Amino acid sequence: MPLSLIYARSENHCIGKAGRIPWRLPDDFKHFKRTTMGKPIIMGRRTYEDHESALPGRLNVVITRQPDYRAAEGVVVVDSLDAALD
Repeated sequence: MPLSLIYARSENHCIGKAGRIPWRLPDDFKHFKRTTMGKPIIMGRRTYEDHESALPGRLNVVITRQPDYRAAEGVVVVDSLDAALD
């Protein structure tokens, strides 16, 4: 199965600040949506919580080490990247 990876960082290697992306680039968001829509999306627990809800139109898979973590209905919670890729 093909796998796509989207990774974004600032010139000083920042990937986020206070739970948000520290830049606003509409074309980047369009690319992200176009690339991920209708496909599974894997994210860590903190990223999931920063979004405040599941991303619509995608199977949301959340990786966490918290054994009793509860996410919204329809969100798959796993404990490792290997489990997320299964």
